[in-house]
Amino acid sequence: MRQRALSALFAMMATLSAAVPAAADEVVLRAISAFQKGTTFFTPFDAFVKSVNENGKGKVRINLVGGPDAMPPFEVGNALRGGVIDLANTTAVYHANLVPEGLAMTLTDLSMADLRSNGGYALLDEIHMKKANIHWLGRLVQNMNYHIYMSKYPDNLEFKGLKIRSAPTYKAFFDGLGIAPMQTAAGEVFTALERGTIDGYAWPSVGVFDLGWQEKTAARIDPGFYQVETGIYISGSAWKKLTAEQRAVLEEEMLKAEAASAAYRDMAKEEFKRQEKAGIRTFALDDTKAKAFTDMAQEEGWKPVVAASPVEGAKLRELFAK
Repeated sequence: MRQRALSALFAMMATLSAAVPAAADEVVLRAISAFQKGTTFFTPFDAFVKSVNENGKGKVRINLVGGPDAMPPFEVGNALRGGVIDLANTTAVYHANLVPEGLAMTLTDLSMADLRSNGGYALLDEIHMKKANIHWLGRLVQNMNYHIYMSKYPDNLEFKGLKIRSAPTYKAFFDGLGIAPMQTAAGEVFTALERGTIDGYAWPSVGVFDLGWQEKTAARIDPGFYQVETGIYISGSAWKKLTAEQRAVLEEEMLKAEAASAAYRDMAKEEFKRQEKAGIRTFALDDTKAKAFTDMAQEEGWKPVVAASPVEGAKLRELFAK
């Protein structure tokens, strides 16, 4: 049934793309977003699309044909690899089954400007192309951590045994803490918190209010860990067909979007104020526990990357870690 639904979606995409004629030399890229319209992580992609379509008029245009309601986020990587879609607003976390090395983007504290200059970007893009026929155009979100949020404010926090909604990004870290990672769909988190099926969830600094989770959230654990990554990925087949001029439009707009993403640091500060007003209290680990927490995050986080690719994984750590 799922395969039939996806086949129907792909047929719809082809119809939609054909229904919007392009200028003689203009290419139309069929795009999917792994994030819902109107949410924090869709907004920068929406701005990117509008800017490309305005400044690339007559050369390249992006046609957004759906979101997570149309294609499950974890299907996006395969759709890019097979050329079913041309471009996606997604995260390497969602295609870690194809390119586990992509998790390096979550583990880094370096800016995209640093990674472009030190060779880190080029290496990870090369790995994406080699393993999954996907071109990594760039990053839309940076300077934002993940946090553990809890439904009850802890009197004495012990991680061992907690049931926390997790994702592949931080599963190894949670295993190290003794947390029981729970695979809960975003749309089911509110109910899971309400029923006590989970004790909390890991989520970025920003975005809790997008899904109404603040109503069932009592605490945010500090410090944060890792760095949220969403970006633009293009099917390698589609990228190879673009002219140098068309590629230049996309690359220029990507660099503009990366420069704008510096604002996420201030956005997180404002979000914390909003969380406090909503009754979400901060539980801060003391200095000793905080250091052990962040050190473990890094050590455990890099293990699956290096295990998947011992040589390139070690090189990525050298380029992506300060």
